Amino acid sequence: MSHSHDHPHGDHAHHHHHHEVEPVEGSWLDPEDDRPSSVERRRFLAGLGIAAGAAGVAAAAGTGTARAHVPVNPWGGGDRWYSGDHHIHTQYSDDGQYTVEQQARKAREFGLDWIVITDHGGPAHQKFSIDQVAPDIERARRAQRDVLVYQGLEWNIPGAEHATVFLPPGKNTVDILRAFELAYDGRIANNTEPLALAALRYLEAQVLSGRTEIALMFANHPARRGVDSPHELRGWRDAAPGVAVGMEGAPGHQAAGIPKSAGGPGRARGFYDIAAPLPESFPGYPMEAYRTHGGFDWMTAKVGGLWDSMLAEGRPWWITANSDVHQVFGDTVTPGKQDYATTGSKGAPIDSGVKQTGYGDFFPGQYGANVVGARSRSYVDVMRGLQAGKVLTVHGRLIDGLELRVRSRDDLRGVTLGGRTFVRRGGDVEVTIEIDRAAGPNWAGAVPVLAKVDLISGPVTGPAVDRDVFSAPETVVTRTFEVPRKGKIRFTHTFKGVERSFYLRLRGSDGKRLTSAGDPLIDEIANSDPWADLWFYANPVFVDVI
Repeated sequence: MSHSHDHPHGDHAHHHHHHEVEPVEGSWLDPEDDRPSSVERRRFLAGLGIAAGAAGVAAAAGTGTARAHVPVNPWGGGDRWYSGDHHIHTQYSDDGQYTVEQQARKAREFGLDWIVITDHGGPAHQKFSIDQVAPDIERARRAQRDVLVYQGLEWNIPGAEHATVFLPPGKNTVDILRAFELAYDGRIANNTEPLALAALRYLEAQVLSGRTEIALMFANHPARRGVDSPHELRGWRDAAPGVAVGMEGAPGHQAAGIPKSAGGPGRARGFYDIAAPLPESFPGYPMEAYRTHGGFDWMTAKVGGLWDSMLAEGRPWWITANSDVHQVFGDTVTPGKQDYATTGSKGAPIDSGVKQTGYGDFFPGQYGANVVGARSRSYVDVMRGLQAGKVLTVHGRLIDGLELRVRSRDDLRGVTLGGRTFVRRGGDVEVTIEIDRAAGPNWAGAVPVLAKVDLISGPVTGPAVDRDVFSAPETVVTRTFEVPRKGKIRFTHTFKGVERSFYLRLRGSDGKRLTSAGDPLIDEIANSDPWADLWFYANPVFVDVI
């Protein structure tokens, strides 16, 4: 997973021979036919495509049958790695200010390959903004040919928080988004939990009917207000496993924790400083759930916590890291003066000439990145990589790349991020980790130094009886690797005599702010410089015992 700021387009990526069927490139280019190719469609329906996780794994998780002998996300599969951000706001959000073109230009400047425009859903957005943003996105695609610009929205999930929903370009994209928002947005339609499941099934139906090749949903800032209950996350995944695939492991608004003395807003990272819990919050969450931990959401950062409880079910559920950019720290631009409620736009942004001290965001790619493994730099392929969990999340350029390989004698090639492999009972599983150090400074001007890498693992115990469980007591930090100051970073670990199906995942830190146990500290409100506490988290690999 090499990804460097000098070559953001994967030219330097690892090349391997692979004999899989190449996916058909962007069928939306032909206005007469945007049906997926029959090959892609057969592979999708068979659950054997690049996103084999989608169709088959839910069934396989409990039974160990279905797809047990077909490795998912094989290692060295000819992927290149593309950085991006799926949570970006513009003047078409009631609280946004930048143009689409400005965001695309900044994304390019900060080394990203793809972005998703996700303005807030709601009556004015549905009525006016969707039609205005679509041509702006088309213009941005032409102006920034190195950046894939997706159209999506920030969905007000009925009965819960917000989520990114997006589609690849296609002749039906705008129609699908418009209909989806009208029927299923929590600010427009009824705000009840069952409607969220119906919404996800609607998106899945658009894929199965061939109106779009793929549609994805990621839950945004899931623990911020405590309103995404554990059973809702599980329900979304079960309702449409090829659509609802994950959550923000780290929220945006990371500059919000910069103290006022340093010109910052003096808030909490991610703006995770609401007076929690709210009346609508899930009553079981502890107070620490309402804060970020080393900049990451509690659901992700807590070892043996909510994310791990889902992985312990054998349930593929991926994490991302984003900017959630509305207003950028240190910027002088202020929102336009147009009336959003009646026009669906704030209008042209205004440069005040004065640094605004309340802004808590970074531009796309300036701080956080999702590095995604994909067959090619095409709209559908990048989405397939996200869907398949081939995703590394990095803050502040802590590392430039990661190569994870998990294999056994029964699958000598092995698998990588988001993958699923197998081992005969009693056999060994070898994990190899190779990391590319930051080859240059991050956007704060310093070259980060990785201090340690944690290998976290836990048994797959099957579907939870209590769908509101948010702990996985057997998940632990299996091993901590201290990173050498110089030379190649390469670690190996062997799980010997494996008797139970399990999963593993990685995280790493610059080591500056740790508990005595080596975990991230709870971020302090009004005193959390995001550049002084850097982490990466990688998505999991599942190992089935056969």
